[in-house]
Amino acid sequence: MLIPITRERFETLLPLTATASQYAYYWGNWQNVVKQVLFSLLGIFIVWLLSFVLHSQGLSLFVGIVSGLYWLWSPVAKASFRNAKYRRYPYSGFWQGEILDVYVTEEVIGTEETANAKGELVLVENRERRLNLELGDERGFFAQVQVPLRRQHQFISPGQTAHLLVMSEDRDLHRIAKLSDVYIPSRQIWVSDYPWLQREAFKDVSQQLGRGNRRRTPPPSRRP
Repeated sequence: MLIPITRERFETLLPLTATASQYAYYWGNWQNVVKQVLFSLLGIFIVWLLSFVLHSQGLSLFVGIVSGLYWLWSPVAKASFRNAKYRRYPYSGFWQGEILDVYVTEEVIGTEETANAKGELVLVENRERRLNLELGDERGFFAQVQVPLRRQHQFISPGQTAHLLVMSEDRDLHRIAKLSDVYIPSRQIWVSDYPWLQREAFKDVSQQLGRGNRRRTPPPSRRP
């Protein structure tokens, strides 16, 4: 089931500025916070050095404040920039289907060089267990989603209903360009890497549109 939604509703569900969950995503753990604070302090030091060249106390003060608060405003800027990439699509829709398959894989997420016991440099692969979902509906829509594995994912199983937003360049949503977070209403579980949606607002939409409403819409392409 695919139901087009208005631009106004879409912008409510995927706002331009960072949501609380998006801010927390970019805030990260305490190591990341320390890194950002150190970066801010470095910025203040550079501005202090440049103040002797610029000879403008007002400008130096402004730039110093902006640099010093980098750790505070950078998550908002990063999330807003990322949101804008999805919001550029002019058309969107609410999709309801089911989980066709669930499985876990181990993926290489990066490599690093380290020394072994003999002092030789070796390349070490950083691996991460990831959850894979295959989604589909009766109209032939098919999509695959892969996210980092979380504890709550153990409650996900084939046959469960899944809701999400789709984004497209086409008014009839025939070709799907992007997918949002996946919401599983029966378990109230979100499946995503980055939290795209205003989740409480999407739950309301899920309850309104996901109650067996079978509005006829053109079938989308099989893969986004």
